[in-house]
Amino acid sequence: MAARPFRLGAVPGATPGKWIAIWRERMPRVPLELIPVAVSEQRRSLTAGEVDAALVRLPLDRDGLHLIPLYEEVPVVVMSTDSHLSVADELTSDDLAGETVYIPSDDVLGIATPDVVVASSSGSLDTAEAIATAASGAGIVIVPMSLARLHHRRDATFRPLTDGPRSSVGLAWPVDDVDDETGAHIQTFIGIVRGRSARSSRT
Repeated sequence: MAARPFRLGAVPGATPGKWIAIWRERMPRVPLELIPVAVSEQRRSLTAGEVDAALVRLPLDRDGLHLIPLYEEVPVVVMSTDSHLSVADELTSDDLAGETVYIPSDDVLGIATPDVVVASSSGSLDTAEAIATAASGAGIVIVPMSLARLHHRRDATFRPLTDGPRSSVGLAWPVDDVDDETGAHIQTFIGIVRGRSARSSRT
């Protein structure tokens, strides 16, 4: 009988490719299914048992969940390639004074930048649509770097926002209702993301 797959959820921008490759080397008989999960659905997907573990964006209500912080992402300002902001190598909030900012409906930063003009259509565009709008020259969008890369466009560019809030990504899994097989798979994946060798112990 074929082994039950390990179901790994991943929010947009998460990049588990390296870890999945190592999993396939170490666990050739256990398929890993990568399941896209919206940030707004990340907790529900875990508690509803739709995924065994997930790469999530923090903050996350940890009640009933284990969570290991993995890394932080730098925020970037996405703009048209013709924008005057593109002449700088990096930006601060002061550099954005007077700019029109689009806040995506699936915003994960919750950034509050003073002295900017929030676009009237903010909240009606998702990240991909907001970046497309910024690429047209209508304004800017502030997102974690991985999302700027995920929705890369030839008519858009981005610069780091040095004083903006960082976005943390972690690995989460349920505290309860995890059978022994799934628990072993989760521990194997934890070992992979923490850089343990195949023969090292969990401690």
